Order: sequence, then C-alpha cells, then structure tokens
Amino acid sequence: MSAVGQPTVAAPSTGPGVLSWPGARETARRAGLRPLPGVPVPLAEALGRTLAEPLGALTDLPAFDTSAMDGWAVAGPGPWRVAGRVLAGRAEPAPLADGTAVEIATGAQLPPGAIAVLRREHGWTDAALLHDRGPRPLTTGQDVRPRGQECRLGEELLPSGTPVGPAVLGLAAACGHDRLPVRRRPEVRLLVLGDELLTSGVPGSGLVRDALGPLLPPWLRAAGAGTPEVGYVRDDFGLLRDALRHSTADLVVTTGGTAAGPVDFLHRALAEAGARLLVDGVAVRPGHPMLLAELPGGRHLVGLPGNPLAAVAGMVTLVLPLLHARSGRTVGPPALAPAAAPLAGHRTDTRLQPVRRTAEGVLPLAFDGPAMLRGLARAEALAVVPPGGAAAGETVELLEVP
Repeated sequence: MSAVGQPTVAAPSTGPGVLSWPGARETARRAGLRPLPGVPVPLAEALGRTLAEPLGALTDLPAFDTSAMDGWAVAGPGPWRVAGRVLAGRAEPAPLADGTAVEIATGAQLPPGAIAVLRREHGWTDAALLHDRGPRPLTTGQDVRPRGQECRLGEELLPSGTPVGPAVLGLAAACGHDRLPVRRRPEVRLLVLGDELLTSGVPGSGLVRDALGPLLPPWLRAAGAGTPEVGYVRDDFGLLRDALRHSTADLVVTTGGTAAGPVDFLHRALAEAGARLLVDGVAVRPGHPMLLAELPGGRHLVGLPGNPLAAVAGMVTLVLPLLHARSGRTVGPPALAPAAAPLAGHRTDTRLQPVRRTAEGVLPLAFDGPAMLRGLARAEALAVVPPGGAAAGETVELLEVP
C-alpha cells in the first residue's frame, strides 16, 4: 500500500491490448470522427483553425483587368501618343483610342480599349510619342491580368477541412471575406503527473525539470487545439481520479502513469471514471505504454508516457490524428524520403527516429533515447522506421515536427 492507502500497482488492463503503430493511429483518427460545430469568426481570429465550409469567391479575382507591370497601357499599334497617367486605387479610367497610351502603375485598372501593357524598361519616348524597344514585338494581352484570371464569382477556392494559415487569410481577404466559418477549437486539458517535477530552476536532489509542460502546448495549438490548460497532479490516486472526473475538456492529455509502476494510477482512475479503453499499448519505440480512452460524454483521454521523447511519440501516434479528425482537418498523403544512411529499427516494433534532411535523404540524429530531447531539438522530422530497420536508399515516411 502507498502512503495514501491505494494499491501500489495499477489494475491490470482488460482493454484492447497492444496495437500496431498504424492501427493505433487509425483508431485515434476514428475516435475523433465527430467534427466540432462551425462558427463564423473575423479573419484575425481564424488563424490556426479549420474551415468548416468551402471557401467561395465573393468576386472575380482580379475584379477588373489590371496592369501586371509599371509601364504604359497602349491601344492599337505603336508608336503611341501618351495622354496621361493611371494609378492604382483611382476612379475608372477613361477609354483609350487607337494610337494612344497612358502611363500606368502595377495593379492599376486597365483603361477600356487598352490591348496590352508596355513595360517601362521596354519603352522610350521621342517628343510626344512612345516607342516599343522590347526584345520581341508587343502582343495583345501582354502583362495584363485579365478579370477573373485567378477565380470567378462563386467559385470554390478551398475545401472544408483546410487548415487556416496566413496564405488562406490572404486569399479570403482578396476575394472579399471579412469572416470565415471555422470549426470550434477542441478544448484540451494537459495534466502533468508526478511528485518529482520542478517548474523552474535547476534540477537536482531527485527532482527533474518538467519539459513537457513547455513542449506540448505549442504542439497542441499547432494541431488546431485551443490554448491548452496545464495542470500538475501529484502521485496521488484520489487527485488524479478527481481531475479526470471534473474535467470538461474535449480531450484530456496526461503525461506519465501509463505503465504498471508503484504510482501509475491512470488505468484505475480511468476505470472509476467510467472510461472505455480504445488503445492500451502500441508497438512503437519509444512510447509503447501509451493509451487512448473514451470518457463519458464522448470526450477522450490520451495517456502519454512520462519520458519526453516517448511522450512526443504518443503525440504523433494518438493525439494528432484524433485532434485533426475532431477539428475536421483534411490530412494529405504522408511525406516520404529516402534514408541517406541505415536507420536502425526495433526487432518487432515501429521506431520513431529524429532525423534531419540532406540532399541524399534523411540522416538519424544522436541523443534519441526515450528520456532525451537533444536529438528532437535539432530534428526536422521523425522518420517512421519499420520493424527491423531501413537500409540506406529505402523510402521511409516522415512526420513533421512543428
């Protein structure tokens, strides 16, 4: 018995047993297949969220014929008589008659009757006449962005499920949107478990500095979650049980307590909370004692191992597929790359290896033990190494790191 009167070994699991790495990821994805409702928000609040509806064009883009270069808008064959100037943002210009031209700025509306734009570096003036000295004869439509070149009014530009990044915001603004329909962000509660954790200062005397409290929330936000609430729970069964019972988050993420050590209470706390285990162990290294459970009310919990790199393995295996599905994100095909050198593997399990990219492919990084972060801090991706390893030149899947 522990000092708080609880069993020193977690209750044995009666869940689904150890799953393969691909099987665990698919289980997590399926668990999240109830996207959260959509809500319209101003563009400034949409960054990092997910489109709940297709993005449609509210106008032709461009909305009128525009100049693609600084120079002169010309009508008919040259030479041309220059008759004024057209700048961007001004009233619609007057029509041009054949044989005339107007100086024009990039982005300005093309006057009616203009057939092309003569670039500034290709034109020269002789008295009142403009001549073409370009390397090739001027052609109709040259350096003109015609109305609707990029899209037409009502055209679908992006499908629902698209993550909203800066370029999406720019496109939405360009075609007339002030607000975007996006999915509500999943609410995430991060519970960091353990008596040995410091949140400041230098570790020592049996205490270690918590690395996961700083590491995981930015990763969760990058995956579409709201700002995660971080809580610290001591190695006490009652405190953990109550934290699970009282949380209303869409997803609870815990760190540590997933194995069968003397203070690993997570399995028993889940049982008392009425949870149903969906994943209880994954054939992956590091991180094999991770778990996924369905909580009452359709919410979920992911239990990550306490070692930092093992916890990251749990993030990419269980948390990210679930969050992407829950927020309605469309996930593209996996990134692939050749191994520039042999990638050592586990005998029977998938291995997630921090790597960096080179012209020849990906190279493994040192300091890749379950409790280490030095390799991950230099990594550009995690390579998915199949059981038995990957030979130099063999193609492997890559998981991006934010």
